Formats: sequence, C-alpha cells, structure tokens
Amino acid sequence: MGHLFYGTSTESITIPDRLLSHLKVVATTKLRRSESFTLSWTHVDGTPGRSTLWLQPAIPLRFVFDSAEPESLNATALKNMADMANSSAGLVVDLTAEIPAADAAPRTPVRAAAPAARRRSLSVAA
Repeated sequence: MGHLFYGTSTESITIPDRLLSHLKVVATTKLRRSESFTLSWTHVDGTPGRSTLWLQPAIPLRFVFDSAEPESLNATALKNMADMANSSAGLVVDLTAEIPAADAAPRTPVRAAAPAARRRSLSVAA
C-alpha cells in the first residue's frame, strides 16, 4: 500500500500502489497544465463516509510507494481516470478496485506522413 501526502499534513491517505501509480500520472499531468480538480474516495478503513480533496498546483503532493519497482500502467485506466478528472464530478477512485495489467496490445510507433502526402493534404484543405 502506498501513501499520498496532501499539503503539509503528516497524515497520509493509504492507496494501493497500482492505483497510486495511475493517480500520480493523472494528477501530475493536470497540475503541470495548471488544471485544478477534485479527488474523491469512499473510506475503507472502517470509518463511515467519504473524502474529497481539491488538488491544485500550489498545494504540495507527495506520492510514497511500498514497492521499489514502478508499476506498469494501463492506458485505458489512465484515459478513464483523466476523463473523470476533467469532469465536473472530478476524479472518483475506488480504493478496493483492481486495475487490470497493462494493455496487452503492443504499441505501434506513430509515423510521420511523407512530405509529398502532407503537401497534398494541405493543398486539399486550402
């Protein structure tokens, strides 16, 4: 289990390493763009209720992982989390849900179009 430290608090939010790895990517991407958002979750430690944090670039965040090895990331899960973070409801995470292993489809490199093809497509659009 990893830990998310928010602001100057010494108390952490306990989050599974795999979920925390995905959360780190989504949060740092949004905060690097100066985009604020909310992060919400239902308590799982036996206390009733739920919590929401307002994440914005001026508030320090620290991600601490139990594992020394980085988790493999699932592109579909990242996209779903980013879409939620962009919504008015904010990013809502389930601390008990399992994120599937990284997408099985191999990544194919994106190739730039040949210069002639680019010129042709530009002249058609003009």
